[in-house]
Amino acid sequence: MVPAELLIGSRWQASAGSGRTRDVTSPFDGNTVGTVGVACPEDVEVALAAAERGAAVWRRTPAHERMTILLRAAELADQRAVEIARTISSESGKTITEATGEASRSGDLIRLAAFEGAQLYGETLPLDANRGTGQDKIGFTLRQPCGVVVAITPFNYPALLVLHKLAPALAAGNAVVLKPATSTPLTALALAECFVDAGLPEGVLSVLVGSGGVLGDALVTDPRVRKISFTGSTATGGHIAGVAGVKKLSLELGASCPVVVLPDADIELAASAVALGGYVNAGQVCISVQRVITHPDVTADFLDALVPRVKAIRTGDPSSPETTMGSLITTAEAERVERAIAQARADGARVLTGGERDGTVVTPAVVADVDPDSPFSQQELFGPAVAVSSAADWESAIAQANGTAYGLGAGIFTSDVAGAVRAIREIDAGSVHINWTPLWRADLMPYGGLKGSGYGKEGPRAAVSEMTEVKTVVLHGRPW
Repeated sequence: MVPAELLIGSRWQASAGSGRTRDVTSPFDGNTVGTVGVACPEDVEVALAAAERGAAVWRRTPAHERMTILLRAAELADQRAVEIARTISSESGKTITEATGEASRSGDLIRLAAFEGAQLYGETLPLDANRGTGQDKIGFTLRQPCGVVVAITPFNYPALLVLHKLAPALAAGNAVVLKPATSTPLTALALAECFVDAGLPEGVLSVLVGSGGVLGDALVTDPRVRKISFTGSTATGGHIAGVAGVKKLSLELGASCPVVVLPDADIELAASAVALGGYVNAGQVCISVQRVITHPDVTADFLDALVPRVKAIRTGDPSSPETTMGSLITTAEAERVERAIAQARADGARVLTGGERDGTVVTPAVVADVDPDSPFSQQELFGPAVAVSSAADWESAIAQANGTAYGLGAGIFTSDVAGAVRAIREIDAGSVHINWTPLWRADLMPYGGLKGSGYGKEGPRAAVSEMTEVKTVVLHGRPW
């Protein structure tokens, strides 16, 4: 159990200002699952000052030593995976099965980042190609850490989304100030404790728990911060981009991910994949299936295959192995999703199953005959419901797939290789999956969106690149 204190500069300590703590409660039953310290603006200043000092030490630490510390942290994450899984489930409402899967990936994700952080290759520059002045010079590039990184993470994957920012930043030699979601801070603190216990030097890591309204602008506008990595809403991401100033930004924002089902698709495969990809973590996933676009020839068969699979999803106590879908993060979020489904019905769509709310649990819903231009398709739902619309031909299907402000992930089901290639080229999304839904991610792959879904890439190799800067070096010899 992590202390009910703040982690500032890799050391547990009381708040410099507020001295307050707060209880973290289960979204499913309201029970208290832990207590955390609450940061205030004074703590931001202490953490950033510590990070500035820590970054100066950490960047000079040889890559093999940084890698050794991260590998120790990975081992600790493995050893503590069962407890971390319980923490994930209890504070997020995620099923214990899903939480166990998330926790079990933590150690390997840290290892991937540790390796990539030790592979900061540069390149040689062909200066002799510069007419008349380059023959006596040698040029090359070096990568160096940005310095101080601010990482801001959401509630829905409280281990993986923390580690996709924290581990690459540390591996590349940066100091990090992490602000996790206020609803799921315990997982972030437990993972940070792995790094501290592994021997992370003083100053290198801080975790500030508190309101984004209180802490956010103080963190992202500070000139000592060179890099910001944010995952969350498009509105908040836009605000950060507007106030951050001259800094490197990675923004992973909203989505309304489409799946296209063509007439030559394997309908049973498509239905099985959507029944999984639309409802994992109660649909609270950026790459969750929100829209399915079917050809009229197969719409009825697809719905006949999908609805019974969705009805078979078992809601209930997230701590029970029998539960296959847990709760939403708050009652307010559950009420929002319930209203969105009801509005879709009022707008003429058919709710074939689900959509009822009990506290923070909304039964998984399939909503057919959805207008592609309606809010239910256009706006991010972030809940356990899938909208099904039809498109009569290839061009209109692709137009629907591309027809929102977002472009994070997409899927297409087809047995036609030529059609798959065309989809890969024409769908505007950061990842395109053939014969699966966008709800699939290997931790090593580049991950990020197009259009309103943000910019910058995660995945250890991509993130290490984002967390470093390139320096050009020229050695001047005597003229020949």
